Amino acid sequence: MDFTLTEDRAMLQDMLRRFLSENYDHETRRALLARAEPFDRAIWGQLAELGILGALFTEAQGGFAGAGFDIALVFEELGRAGVIEPLLSSAVLGGGLLALLGNDSQQAMVEEVITGAALLAFAHTEPGARYDLSAVGVTAKDAKAEIVLNGTKTHVLGGAEAQRLVVSARETGTRHDPAGISLFLVPADAPGVTVAQHVTIDGFSAATVTLTDVVLPASARLGAAGAAFDAIETVTARATLAVSAEALGAMESAKAMTISYLKERQQFGRPIGKFQALQHRMADVLTEVEQARSAVVNLAGHLEAPRAVRERNVSATKNLIGRVGALVAEEAVQLHGGIGMTDEYALSHFVRRIVMIDHMFGDVDHHLERFIQLGQEAA
Repeated sequence: MDFTLTEDRAMLQDMLRRFLSENYDHETRRALLARAEPFDRAIWGQLAELGILGALFTEAQGGFAGAGFDIALVFEELGRAGVIEPLLSSAVLGGGLLALLGNDSQQAMVEEVITGAALLAFAHTEPGARYDLSAVGVTAKDAKAEIVLNGTKTHVLGGAEAQRLVVSARETGTRHDPAGISLFLVPADAPGVTVAQHVTIDGFSAATVTLTDVVLPASARLGAAGAAFDAIETVTARATLAVSAEALGAMESAKAMTISYLKERQQFGRPIGKFQALQHRMADVLTEVEQARSAVVNLAGHLEAPRAVRERNVSATKNLIGRVGALVAEEAVQLHGGIGMTDEYALSHFVRRIVMIDHMFGDVDHHLERFIQLGQEAA
């Protein structure tokens, strides 16, 4: 596995890093949240113009990259800058499922996602499901030539801003059964769809979506009836890589801010970074962040591997990112003192995002248990 960035990826990384450093900062994000805006529409349009959304799709899907290393590169830079724009929800999750399962007319919408004109969201998680991807209780019932959806989805990232929702629903089987799950493309303003927005602790927009006798044509189904689970698991693996890389970028920023603070903060007539005990703590942080980077690179390289190999790497990486993220967040705040968690200071955003990412797509404990289970299944 070659860890070296290709020339194209190095150019993409440099372009995105320079754009975000010049146009995005903590005060920009705070001003957006103060105005109750979910993201900056101008920044979103510029990201699309720069081809950042296209980097998350393959050439066959209308993009120009789309490999694991491309996803990791883009999201590490987003995490480093603390970006709250909906790339994960619209491009990786919603757009990814549309690209995988959509027919010709449905896949035409992928181009709109890449240009930023269309916003999608993946409505999958349900109350009480925890992190079980097969725990789908929303029902999809045949009614002549139509489908009727009923149920509730929680924590739908970008759900309040999306024009269309990719909704998982059960056509056959019982809850927790991987077979029988279908995906449907649902207009967000369809009769019977109720969207209640909420803002997460890290400033991202999410929503609870209630479906009450939502009538859809059969053509709204993505792919074959009852056969969507593999695509859901595949796209979730890509999303897990994305948030793991984003957490890595946030850790890098938190680390850099902490080192800078240790050099500037004076105590007993000298910078506190001169104290050996604090140097040892920062050495541990640097070592753990490099371990997290290795895990992200490893997952990026195994994203196209057979399912059993890919999923073990997904769980191994997510578990390690959660553990390292907790260490980095705790040390950064403690070494800063009280200022570390004030809203006015940028570190607070990175810490909240790192903590939140641990609870997305499975936390530390979930993925440790899952890694063990996958290993037993492979034995």
